[in-house]
Amino acid sequence: MDLGLRDARVLVTGGASNIGRGIVHGFAAEGCRIVLSDIDGDQAERVRSEALNSGAAAVELAIGDLTTEDEAERAVRRSVDLWGGLDVLVNNAGWSVPGFIAKNTDRANWQRTVEVNFYTAISATQAALTPMREQGHGSIVYIASESAFGQIRQGVYGATKAAVVALARTTAREHGRHGIRSNVVCPGLVVPDGPEAVGGSSLWAVGKDNVFNDDQAAYLLKDTPLGRLTTAEDIANATLWLSSDKAARQVTGQLFSVSGGYTMP
Repeated sequence: MDLGLRDARVLVTGGASNIGRGIVHGFAAEGCRIVLSDIDGDQAERVRSEALNSGAAAVELAIGDLTTEDEAERAVRRSVDLWGGLDVLVNNAGWSVPGFIAKNTDRANWQRTVEVNFYTAISATQAALTPMREQGHGSIVYIASESAFGQIRQGVYGATKAAVVALARTTAREHGRHGIRSNVVCPGLVVPDGPEAVGGSSLWAVGKDNVFNDDQAAYLLKDTPLGRLTTAEDIANATLWLSSDKAARQVTGQLFSVSGGYTMP
């Protein structure tokens, strides 16, 4: 199916590693114009080259920390200044250090988790709403997590992702009258598909086994009806569909688990 996304103006936050990289690849294959926002300049340059080779009409970089003031507005302005607007925002920037809720007592960790996962989504949403309202249409896709429904070792992280779900649904209710759709994708565990899929600032940079080892993955798969892990491409495909006014014209305020059935919200 033609999703009608060719030349769409797209901003992907956290677009340089793992899930974000997969989402950028997906929009590239549709011939979109992409602003890739990330804190890791070297990895972003790599993904930019990959995306152009995959068919992107254009890829611009917005390198910076979205938790700092005005950085989200700068990323949105990149699309507006170059291409006259913004059709799609993907709020993907995220960060997590797994830990049991009774033992994760590091307040600096809590604060950073809230800032990266939640504050960046607020600031990017607010920045994107102005051009989307002016043009009378737009799609915002929030990448949350199955941890939003409560998962072991993901208490603080999951709480921030639950907040993202509430933000997305409020945005849908408040801005549907402006032609703006807002939806949520909740990925299952997505393990990077190779060393080229992550940069030095990625949470996976410490090594796969230090984030989620094979025994933990096997435990998760026991309760996954489809019996397989989620890939970045799986998340990209769901995101592309939700971004398409042609395919998902009447879809807003909805939450989609892309986890092989591990969660069924």
